[in-house]
Amino acid sequence: MSSVCQGLPCFSDKTNNLEAYVKWFNRLCYLVATEICMPAKKKQRAQVVEFFIDVARECFNIGNFNSLMAIISGMNMSPVSRLKKTWAKVKTAKFFILEHQMDPTGNFCNYRTALRGAAHRSLTAHSSREKIVIPFFSLLIKDIYFLNEGCANRLPNGHVNFEKFLELAKQVGEFITWKQVECPFEQDPSITHYLHTAPIFSEDGLYLASYESESPENQTEKERWKSLRSSILGKT
Repeated sequence: MSSVCQGLPCFSDKTNNLEAYVKWFNRLCYLVATEICMPAKKKQRAQVVEFFIDVARECFNIGNFNSLMAIISGMNMSPVSRLKKTWAKVKTAKFFILEHQMDPTGNFCNYRTALRGAAHRSLTAHSSREKIVIPFFSLLIKDIYFLNEGCANRLPNGHVNFEKFLELAKQVGEFITWKQVECPFEQDPSITHYLHTAPIFSEDGLYLASYESESPENQTEKERWKSLRSSILGKT
């Protein structure tokens, strides 16, 4: 599981849908990294990076913050970020703006501001497209979990902690409202099939592909490359 999804409560059999959603986030993250690391030529890798930057920007524009975060996370994985020759060919200004929007600093302050903007747009929307709000799901679950576990059900005077339950109701209610929005985009079976079935590299596989694309820069990387070539490719 990627680092952004760690620290969440353990899932039980009653939360299969939640677990599936987190697994989908991780799959998209690794799919992005795999597609970037696979091409042998840096020009092609740079084109893939720029493609995913455009996809991420469109996710932001329509309010799909979950996929936006997955794409950014995939592009920030070490096997991808170390590809300096590839990134040198990329126009990174748009990417840095998106990174800033999803910066975890201040408990994801920038993201929360953007989410409030998307939520307000959804309330006053005139089209289905403007109603879309897909929050960064792992953070939503984390917020609800810590609100429930970190705040007492009753106040010191024995009264019910209505503030806690009002906030829980607000967050869950908003999510239910967003969930009921009908997707305005026509589903493309070939794209859906690709997203769910395209092979993705493991973390070791990503590092190997990264080193094969752009040679190791230090002794630690060289030793890891040699080890990965031996274990994955059977080469020495």
